[in-house]
Amino acid sequence: MFVPHVTPARVTLIHRAALKLRILLPSMYVSSLSRRLSARALSTSAPRLALSAAALPKAERISAEWKGTSATGGTTKNFIAGEWLESKASEWIDVVDPSTQTLLTRVPHTTSDEFAQAVDAAAHAFKTWQKTSVLSRQRIVLNLQQLLRENTDAIASSIVLEQGKTIADIEQNIDAHGDLLRGLQVVETAIGITSTLMGEKLEVSKDMDTFVRKVPLGVCASIAPFNFPAMIPLWTIPMAAVTGNTLILKPSERDPGAAMMIAELCQRAGLPPGVLNVVHGGVNTVNAICDHPEIKAISFVGGDRAGKHIYERGTQNGKRVQANLGAKNHAVVMPDANKNFALNSIIGAAFGAAGQRCMAISVAILVGDAQSWLPELFERAKKLKVTGGFEDGADLGPLISPVAKQRVVGLISSADEEGGQILLDGRNLRVPAYPDGNFVGPTVIEASTSMKCYKEEIFGPVLVVIRASSLDDAIDIINGNKYGNGTAIFTQSGATARKFENSVNIGQIGINVPIPVPLPMFSWSGNKASFLGDVGFYGKRPQQAFGGPRMRLATVPL
Repeated sequence: MFVPHVTPARVTLIHRAALKLRILLPSMYVSSLSRRLSARALSTSAPRLALSAAALPKAERISAEWKGTSATGGTTKNFIAGEWLESKASEWIDVVDPSTQTLLTRVPHTTSDEFAQAVDAAAHAFKTWQKTSVLSRQRIVLNLQQLLRENTDAIASSIVLEQGKTIADIEQNIDAHGDLLRGLQVVETAIGITSTLMGEKLEVSKDMDTFVRKVPLGVCASIAPFNFPAMIPLWTIPMAAVTGNTLILKPSERDPGAAMMIAELCQRAGLPPGVLNVVHGGVNTVNAICDHPEIKAISFVGGDRAGKHIYERGTQNGKRVQANLGAKNHAVVMPDANKNFALNSIIGAAFGAAGQRCMAISVAILVGDAQSWLPELFERAKKLKVTGGFEDGADLGPLISPVAKQRVVGLISSADEEGGQILLDGRNLRVPAYPDGNFVGPTVIEASTSMKCYKEEIFGPVLVVIRASSLDDAIDIINGNKYGNGTAIFTQSGATARKFENSVNIGQIGINVPIPVPLPMFSWSGNKASFLGDVGFYGKRPQQAFGGPRMRLATVPL
């Protein structure tokens, strides 16, 4: 069960290169945008009305080689009891390339009968899967790790096609490739379950022992967002499976391709039928997950509105729910910071993945003399290359949909209306090669904390800049914000870093690390309005989300 009254953990990442302390933790999440800034145009070439020459062969190969998904206009399947099943749905969702609006696949609103079939399959599989030895479950996850590595390019291509991230380079492990890598790291951590799943035993008297065993819950569910179509499913699939549970996965209806490919790799790895099932749809499918009595736990990553609904409805039905919600992550820049490192880090963290990530830096607080760096900040941002994800040198691609673009443009415009200063305006960006793309260029706004563009999560390539006279003022701004996913400070002072780390009420803190996401041997520790539930994602704590201690008293014969 969940452990009540436990103080949430805090994760702090420290980058030794810019902070002269004898501490080193890995900085895995700094986008290489910061290492590729140069004087470049945004994008130029002939307009096209279909997939680009680089994208088309990728799409055709996905359609030809993978069973559950299509990237050339076919349908996405349900995956139930080890079978790829064409849905009998009457309503379908079009998934299009956000750079060109070309139809890639049609996703069903899984019917109620199909959903019940998936849950039944998971419940039936649990009867035998929970009794499968931990070594056998571990072996399957080992196989999955290898298969994911062998199919990295295919999954990354699906992410670029459906979500719009840049393909970059496999060695850089950013954007589309990085999406999969972060999930793969959770798979690798799950392999160590043989150590972390150990129970406890104590001889409490001469004729009695007390055992505590960690046992699986049963059927669990995972509801994934559009912005990390590979990473988030991999936060739950390996953890649920290796702990002896079965899983219903609902990927985002906007970009389900990567999840379908991962499901097929799970099948190839030897995961028995019914242990993993994939369904699709929107509100009706989500509500079915929250209401079905056979489902014992729900893991969700996404926005505030959906997350609160899932948490409230799921917990009212007696389910464990972990829900990661919105964010507004601040980076504090002190006058003693390494200027080049700080500016490039913030640009990469703010604009990478077109700002569509819950740990993006969306607010920069410039303290004291660091305020004079603002002109150079937006001049560097201006040089980023915005274009289709498969194009050489692309720094950021399109937003996921025209609706997302409209919302981002509206929030930028609100700053104008409320007296903010738009120093770099990406609203009217045109990418000639992709005239129908959902592009918004890098945007820098000088604003105040009373403005809508500061208060709301924008989820686009927009950086709000706030001025502060002191570190104390910066800390007050951060603590006054309702969100608590992450924050960062750039300084070369150990004392300043220590004060910041001890004073901010944020779950994940970066010291010269712009995106302080913990590696999966640690647990996700976002707090305040950014998280609902008692148990964070991955690390050791998901054993409590997907199972719990069972106490057994054993009397030893004399």
